[in-house]
Amino acid sequence: MHETHVDVAIVGSGFAGLGAAVRLRGAGREDFLILEKGDSLGGTWRDNTYPGCACDVQSHLYSFSFAPNPEWTRTFARQPEIRAYLERVADRFGLRDRVRFGAEVTAARWVGKGWELQLADGSQVHARVVVWGTGALHEPSVPDLPGLDEFTGTVFHSAQWRHDHDLTGRRVAVIGTGASAIQFVPAIQPRVASLTLFQRTAPWVLPKPDRPVPAAMRRLYRAVPAVQRLQRALIYARNEMLVSGFLKPRRMALIERFARSYLHRVFADRPDLEAKVTPDFTIGCKRILMSNDYYPALKRPNVDVVTEKIVRVTPNGVITADGVEHEVDTIIFGTGFTVGAGLGKSVPITGRDGVRLADQGAVEGFLGTTIAGFPNLFVLTGPNTGLGHSSMVFMIESQLNYVLDALRVLDEHGAVALDTRRDRQEAYNARLQGRLDGSVWTAGGCASWYLDDDGRNRTLWPGYTFDFRRRTRKVRPADHELLA
Repeated sequence: MHETHVDVAIVGSGFAGLGAAVRLRGAGREDFLILEKGDSLGGTWRDNTYPGCACDVQSHLYSFSFAPNPEWTRTFARQPEIRAYLERVADRFGLRDRVRFGAEVTAARWVGKGWELQLADGSQVHARVVVWGTGALHEPSVPDLPGLDEFTGTVFHSAQWRHDHDLTGRRVAVIGTGASAIQFVPAIQPRVASLTLFQRTAPWVLPKPDRPVPAAMRRLYRAVPAVQRLQRALIYARNEMLVSGFLKPRRMALIERFARSYLHRVFADRPDLEAKVTPDFTIGCKRILMSNDYYPALKRPNVDVVTEKIVRVTPNGVITADGVEHEVDTIIFGTGFTVGAGLGKSVPITGRDGVRLADQGAVEGFLGTTIAGFPNLFVLTGPNTGLGHSSMVFMIESQLNYVLDALRVLDEHGAVALDTRRDRQEAYNARLQGRLDGSVWTAGGCASWYLDDDGRNRTLWPGYTFDFRRRTRKVRPADHELLA
């Protein structure tokens, strides 16, 4: 059996994994290895290649602070540009020789003084420290619809787009109306013969202030990097102004009035359709979506919005609760992801005393980065680090400050490992959930993927991102147990 020994193993090569590698190298810690299950870099921006795929956070902010990109061609970057940016980051910081491709981690186990990672090819990686950078949204969620296995047409999820399946002239069913669907629906609508959109819950959609970045501005960013840094700071500050509305739902009234006005303006000539796509919950309860072409696409003659519940799938279509069979030859799921699947669900993670993470019920963390009972395991974009208003790259960089400081603490104390104290973790989460009570996510009248089966929000950070940055700047040894 092939075995590899490293000080730090990084799982995943998206923003989190590459960011961790850059920061380790910058701190003079060269003994690390990136384990990537795919055959190329990029994480979610490699996997999601559906038509229209783009980011809903402004380009200047959705990038590393240590690697600004003056070449963004749009206010909101599209998938190919983001993936190319990550490839350039890997080249700029010389990370390619530290990536092992085709290295799918199938199990992780704490073995006393470090971690043993089992790979799909039968090999093992032994590491003192593991940085789990797979992200919370990488396992596609496909609903268990009766009869789906009998469908004679083509079925795929938006995150596993079938580019070999020509949609021209097809009768397409799109199931789901989340962040991905509002991007690919208008992209495929002109090509298909018919598009039947099955909507369980209407999302709030705002116009997307997306525009090309003029070549002159790109030249200015290259020549005077401080201008781009200022632009980034202004975007960041503007986004943070939304936080108070999420925490106090009544403050969302102005944004909701704007959203209703936009919706009414688009559907003024189609009151029947306007009624179907008008949400029945406070804006912000589910992720606020942005698009300039989603609503107009729904008005096209070849599009039908269906709000009846899906009962089952037949060999030739989809039957809804009203008894209607909608004949289609292609089904595309825009149903999002299984949140936190990487945390002990799809990959068994076993900590101290043989405790499995999946057996602990709802996964809680400490500052979304460590988990009691799992020494030297640092989870990037872990529990309650998600955002509804700003860039996850900012959160990742904040967590990396914490990881690097934890390694410093280990070195200074001559300790083998750092394990979070359970009482400190429980107290932290009690305070965190207290802040979430009464927020738009719990009191906004919707059921979202932000909430777990018990109705607890284990996904989002309940406050300003600069507060999270402050909290993760330094490790307080009192919050943890140092293992010799």
